[in-house]
Amino acid sequence: MQRICVYTGSNVGRHVEYQQAAYALGRELTARGLGLVYGGGRAGLMGVIADSVFSAGGEVIGVMPRNLFPREIANLQVTKLYDVGSMHERKAMMTELSDGFIALPGGFGTFDEFFEMLTWAQLGIHHKPIGILNIAHYFDPLLSLIEHAVTEGFVKDEHAHMIITAENPGDLLDAFAAYTPVIRDTGKWENIPEP
Repeated sequence: MQRICVYTGSNVGRHVEYQQAAYALGRELTARGLGLVYGGGRAGLMGVIADSVFSAGGEVIGVMPRNLFPREIANLQVTKLYDVGSMHERKAMMTELSDGFIALPGGFGTFDEFFEMLTWAQLGIHHKPIGILNIAHYFDPLLSLIEHAVTEGFVKDEHAHMIITAENPGDLLDAFAAYTPVIRDTGKWENIPEP
C-alpha cells in the first residue's frame, strides 16, 4: 500500500472534531509512509488533511477538474496537482492512483465518491479496502441506512461488510494494513426469474 484516497468536504463542518481528525489522519498517513490522493482543493477538510500531510513532508496528490479550480480554490502546495476535464476523469484517476479509500465527513460529493468505490468493489471492479472514519458519529445515520437496505433485501450482508469503520485514524489504517482482498460473490441477479 502506497497511497490512500481520502474523500471529504470542502467545508470544515460544525464540530472542531472533524478538523482535528482530518489533521490527525494526515499525520498518521505520513508517519506510515502513505501518500494522500484527494480532490485537490485547499478549502474545508480537504485543505486540512492536505496541509497536514504536506507540512509533515508527505506526498500529496490532488486531482481537480479545471472548471472547479475557481470554485474549490485549487491547492498549489501539493506534490502533484492533476488538471482533468471532468468529474468522471477525476474519480477514475483518483481510483487508479490509490490503494485504498477513506471517507471523512463531507457532503454529496463525498457520498458520491464513497458509494461509487463501494459499488465498484461490490461488482468486483477493484479489491481495495474502503473505510469510513466515523468522527463524532457523523456517519451513524448512513450506516443505519445501509443496515436497513440489507434488512429490506436490497444489499447483501457480505457487501455491507466491505465497509471498514473506525473512530480514530490509527485503528482504521491498522485495519487497512491487515486487509486481505476477498473475491466476493457478485451474483446480484441470481434470484431473477427467467423471462
